[in-house]
Amino acid sequence: MIELKYSLVIEATEDPNFFGFFSPELEGFTGVGHSIEDCLYKARWGMEEHLALLEEQKIPVPEENPNPIVVVQNTAQVAPAS
Repeated sequence: MIELKYSLVIEATEDPNFFGFFSPELEGFTGVGHSIEDCLYKARWGMEEHLALLEEQKIPVPEENPNPIVVVQNTAQVAPAS
């Protein structure tokens, strides 16, 4: 069981040794890992630290997601500026 309080998006990068991750439900929460498993581990503990920081700064904390999802995808391609 993946014990996350919020959904997580893990994005593969052009470098096969790095993945980025963020939570669409937890504003400002991002990170990087060396594998999908590393991202899941870092996200679990990073979310706890992020929530503590939000509470410390008296910033509203979103409701926990009772059924968070994890999405693994390629990094979105940015269209070149015209």
